[in-house]
Amino acid sequence: MHRREALKNVAFLLGGAISASTMGVLFESFTLPENEKNFVSFSLQDEKIFAEFADIIVPTTKSSAGAKAAGLGKFIPMMMQDCYPKEMQTSFAKGFKALQAKSLADFKKSYVTLTTAERTKLMVDLRTMSLAQKETKSEENKDLVYFFITARDLTLLGYYSSEIGCTKAREYVLIPGRYDGNAPLKPGQKSWAT
Repeated sequence: MHRREALKNVAFLLGGAISASTMGVLFESFTLPENEKNFVSFSLQDEKIFAEFADIIVPTTKSSAGAKAAGLGKFIPMMMQDCYPKEMQTSFAKGFKALQAKSLADFKKSYVTLTTAERTKLMVDLRTMSLAQKETKSEENKDLVYFFITARDLTLLGYYSSEIGCTKAREYVLIPGRYDGNAPLKPGQKSWAT
């Protein structure tokens, strides 16, 4: 199975947790032309920011490691560069810069130096901003909202298709036996990965 097929399957399982634009990119039957791949580039420092951003969405818990440990710092830019058309890559990169500018404006610090509480506050602000834009269809902060929604989607997709997400965050049975779509879960049991 190719990476794109595996990610489609995970996206399907996550259902409504992923936005329509991300689902559209994953379910398109075309392959990006080579001249659109890697249209934007991200540095190692950028990958650290992606990892910290993703770790706010899926933090480490007692039972499983978080998004940073699952390698989302590299996964998010890789997916953006390999799977999204250049217009989306450009908007995402502009939104990424806007995230860093918002961090400096709101907290007088770069995103990497923010505390967990400050990152969480910024995440809540971005969510509020994206909900408001959905209602008003405003062009203001369009790229920042696009970045937030896409990075959130790729975080969920990447984490729950990673080894950590499938085997530690969810119930995993290497050889599950027969399929039972109505298997009851015990109180406190994790959802099934297989």
